Amino acid sequence: MKIWLMDLSGIPSIKNRWESFLSFLDSFLLAMSSLLYSNMDCHTGCCNSCIVFQNPEKPMNPINHLSNICQECTMNGDYLEDDGDSVFYVKVSSGTCFVCEDSKQSTPHMPRKNRVSCRKIPVRETTSVNCTKHVNGKKVINQYVRERKISRGSYGKVVLYRNNNNGMPYAVKVFYKSRLRKVRVAPSETAMTNVLREVSIMKMLEHPNIVNLVEIIDDPKSDYLYMVLEYLEGTIGGISETLRQIDETTARRYFKDIIAGVIYLHTHNIVHGDIKPDNLLLARGGRVKIGDFSVSHAFKDDNDELWRCPGTPAFTAPECCLDRVYHGKAADTWAIGVTLYYMVVGCCPFIGDNIPDTYNEILNSPLSIPEELDPELKDLLQGLLCKDPMRRTSLDVVAEHPWVVREGGPIPRESSCSCKQSCLQLEGSMHEINYYCDSEITIS
Repeated sequence: MKIWLMDLSGIPSIKNRWESFLSFLDSFLLAMSSLLYSNMDCHTGCCNSCIVFQNPEKPMNPINHLSNICQECTMNGDYLEDDGDSVFYVKVSSGTCFVCEDSKQSTPHMPRKNRVSCRKIPVRETTSVNCTKHVNGKKVINQYVRERKISRGSYGKVVLYRNNNNGMPYAVKVFYKSRLRKVRVAPSETAMTNVLREVSIMKMLEHPNIVNLVEIIDDPKSDYLYMVLEYLEGTIGGISETLRQIDETTARRYFKDIIAGVIYLHTHNIVHGDIKPDNLLLARGGRVKIGDFSVSHAFKDDNDELWRCPGTPAFTAPECCLDRVYHGKAADTWAIGVTLYYMVVGCCPFIGDNIPDTYNEILNSPLSIPEELDPELKDLLQGLLCKDPMRRTSLDVVAEHPWVVREGGPIPRESSCSCKQSCLQLEGSMHEINYYCDSEITIS
């Protein structure tokens, strides 16, 4: 089938119809991409096909997904600058996606506005955007000069900008707000909800193993939202692809950073939801920092129950594949185990020919660990990758495991956190929900 497209934008009488058609085409392509799952490979990165994990015995929903974006591992292309050709590239979830013009949405598990933050220096919030051109012809957003595009993802793109005042590089996530409101990731949530939640969570956090959010730029008059993040050049995923396997000493050092970061998150009742090598960024000194909080959740007290599984297929815990409520912290622990396995073995422990096959492998196949691995490392992997979440090794136990503490001693715990666990109670009052939904994504 051929679709002939003419440039009709210059004809006033049909310009509006042409724009409506392009909007419909975007929605149509999004829906069609979700249906084409059966021939897709099960990737371990964040650019997976549009499909949902469900029980193999049950029929698959045709349009199910939840998308996100990470700093280093996302689709190539120029998403926001080529509006006529932009399609959402999405990930995996068990939440149904509806394309809808209605921008009203609920925002469960959203940290309250008057919460106590861990940050000593609050995130800078800017409500005006000044777009100009540098003397070298490059685009300038306020004080940030564009260098190059890093990546593209389902919600927008990530661009390397440099602060014109001090020369510091930053990774800037650029979101297209009107499009986020059109994509429903659940009956009561749009993609905008995920962005709101990501910003709210990142504004709370300050830890040496968490990517730092520096500034939010949100002009109500603009359709763009900018998240200015510290720039980190590499990921564990990139190193693993290059070296195939990471030596145990290096893997241990990376692993201890991961555990320290995730324990910090869980202590503050935050579930990451998508731990994997491509979301684990590397600073120049080799320190690992956890990034991409686009599918994360904050909880009241210790109630970490979730029903939707937005993570990457090969890193999804068995209990997340059963179409029922599961505990987010235990699912994070499983993903950490898969990440450690990936680092030391060079592949994921459960992989099929396609996504449904991978799902089936996770549920039903026994864990296979190479015989040549260190016995203590094998013991650690078996505990982390226990299919029963109630028997899975906890992160507190992992932090003191003999393989973990063999070099460099125990994992350091942050004792200088400026907030208290009891101060991070979250609330989802209708007043705040309406505040977030009715405003132009102004987040406080």
